[in-house]
Amino acid sequence: MKNRKVDLLKIKKLRKQFELSLEDMAKLLGYESVNGYYYLEVGRGKFPAETLARVADIFKVPINELFFEEVITEMATKNT
Repeated sequence: MKNRKVDLLKIKKLRKQFELSLEDMAKLLGYESVNGYYYLEVGRGKFPAETLARVADIFKVPINELFFEEVITEMATKNT
């Protein structure tokens, strides 16, 4: 089974490649304070779908590039 998660490290890397500060991103996304965006980038909050779509637009990448797949191992259970 695969679980898709937002690739926070990739978002941070792209932000730095585009030479955008946390404050720049917060403003571009309509946050009143830097903390609103910072909490998303460090995983203290979850990216709303609309915000993630706007991030993809800012970085000019398809939204699916902002995810990674995590393989989840299913445990077999025995009936005894």
